Amino acid sequence: MKLDLFITAITPGIALALIFYLFDRHDREPIRMLLKVFIFGVIYVIPTAIIENLLSAFNIFGGILGSAFTAFIVAGFTEEYMKRRVVLKHVYYNPVFNEKLDGIVYCVMSALGFATIENIMYVVFSFSDVESIGFYRAILSVPAHMLFAVTMGYYLSLSKFSSTPEQQRYFFKKSLSVPAILHGIYDFILLSGIELLMVLFIPFIILLWVSNLKKLNLYYKDSKNYVNNDNYNVFDNFDGM
Repeated sequence: MKLDLFITAITPGIALALIFYLFDRHDREPIRMLLKVFIFGVIYVIPTAIIENLLSAFNIFGGILGSAFTAFIVAGFTEEYMKRRVVLKHVYYNPVFNEKLDGIVYCVMSALGFATIENIMYVVFSFSDVESIGFYRAILSVPAHMLFAVTMGYYLSLSKFSSTPEQQRYFFKKSLSVPAILHGIYDFILLSGIELLMVLFIPFIILLWVSNLKKLNLYYKDSKNYVNNDNYNVFDNFDGM
């Protein structure tokens, strides 16, 4: 295994994880818990790959339908379900998850753990002879996993801190369905081979960034208010995104 390729593969995920750790400045999460979620994000790649291989065996469709099945079901739904499962199993019910920004931070850590080992598989093993693959995945694929996770954490926190069972169920469902759909769209554009969709790829990426930076900024402000005001209402600034 080439050391330079390995470093190229792990750098984006670790760098983004560090950025999120530093970003969460008002009520910073325990490093031990962040590492735990990140590592389990890595570990969950194994069952995810098994499930994806099984689902791929049922892909009887051809052409566009086959690409859609792979993008939305095999990759989108399965991967986002497993990344959310890490958070639900290992931190969601832990007292350290005590404010809305935590949902984004932990979902991002799970996703980046997942994305890092996936990046190693692509950059080091599958496409080690393609020099540009590491750069492409560093600026698109790994950040995309992060952006899907921001959306997931946004809704997962709204579910956790909901005041009614109806709200809780509604946001809990959205914490999987919305990132899975976004992930599916991302993969479908790349898999379909449709030129018009490829033209829309960059605008879609820009939309992802703009939308999720708004969510992140909203929860950052909430985190500051949470630390400074114990009576702060978790839904005071909810905008329905």
